[in-house]
Amino acid sequence: MRHFNYTLTPTRINNAKPKAQPYKLTDGGGLFVLVHPGGSKAWRFQYVFAGKRRSVLIGSYPEISVADARDRHAEYRAMVEQGSDPAAHKQADDAERKLRASQGADDRQFKGFSLTWLDERLGSKSEGYRAQMRSLLERFVWPDIGSKALVDVKPAHVLAIIEKRRGTPNTAENVRVLIQQVYNYAIQKLLVETNPALALRGVIAVPKAEHHRHLSESELGAFWRAVGKQGAHPSTTAAVKLLMYSMSRKVEVLRAKWSEIDTDKAQWDIPPERMKSRRPHRVYLSTQALEVLEVQRALTGDLEYVFPSAFRANVPMADATLNHLFKRLDFGVPEFSPHGTRGTAATLLREHGFSRDVVELLLAHTERSQTAASYHHHELEAERRRALQYLADEIDRHAAISAAGNVVNIKTKTA
Repeated sequence: MRHFNYTLTPTRINNAKPKAQPYKLTDGGGLFVLVHPGGSKAWRFQYVFAGKRRSVLIGSYPEISVADARDRHAEYRAMVEQGSDPAAHKQADDAERKLRASQGADDRQFKGFSLTWLDERLGSKSEGYRAQMRSLLERFVWPDIGSKALVDVKPAHVLAIIEKRRGTPNTAENVRVLIQQVYNYAIQKLLVETNPALALRGVIAVPKAEHHRHLSESELGAFWRAVGKQGAHPSTTAAVKLLMYSMSRKVEVLRAKWSEIDTDKAQWDIPPERMKSRRPHRVYLSTQALEVLEVQRALTGDLEYVFPSAFRANVPMADATLNHLFKRLDFGVPEFSPHGTRGTAATLLREHGFSRDVVELLLAHTERSQTAASYHHHELEAERRRALQYLADEIDRHAAISAAGNVVNIKTKTA
């Protein structure tokens, strides 16, 4: 998808006064705020689909914030790129919601109200995030308390739910927090007065997040040589190299599609639904990355995925494939994981003078401050291209140094 600069700010929207006729405040890429004569303001997305100009309502401002509107805008743009009509998609969602209402979903019961919470509180969130939250409810919560009245759910019921998940503490805590959020909204709606999940905070000890080990520059050379000598499937080796060259996450690389890659422009556009930030991300491909992809295209260019499974060509390579390869690598650093490649690359670039803004963009981190977030809009293309090419060149240089040192050691032992 084409990248552009958004222009609206909350101050500008707040200061917009109503006129006799509706008028637009343009944000960019077809996204705009429509200011109505009565003073209400609504986000809409205008686009062309099947040769016709169409628009779809995103939601009211300020209920839908600037950031949330842009997230939804990115999703809708991706739908258009992939041949789906956002307006038709939204109509289907609305029809399902009305059907649920006509079937008598009872907001006084936990399941009925949690569905309302999904619609009203998560309406501006991504489809993927809402699906994840609904899945947690369906699998772990509704079977136990879905039919109970909100006021009848006690801490003991919530405790029983999370105790079943004690073996997976992160999941247990996610479920507890989810129930807590549902009840926070029920309190705001004056349906209940207490939150049965709040008192259980800390009952399940969640292990501290592990910081992934990153490599020093000398270790990087040894790692790169070990990857080449492992004897793995060519596609697996290629995936590791693109992982390092692109500074992307494992899931983003393994699910890469040929339709996302433009080798003539030396860029790879990852759609928002596959990004952790739910925003589209562009990777500028170094010469070395293009060489990897050129070889890989000869192997898989007639398939959908750049790195398909060795067992089923129509699905991407499994995450475990890279995990197992990294565990087999013997280069002097135990427990080095695929995610550690991002920290390795980021540290190298920062130590060699590249700015924090450029590195954060390469990592596709979401900035919370509006000032820092502006960098995400003008993209810093030249600096990002230079950084990724520098990274690839440094990898080659350290691999060559490692190889030369290994030759010297062999000769010394022989002598």
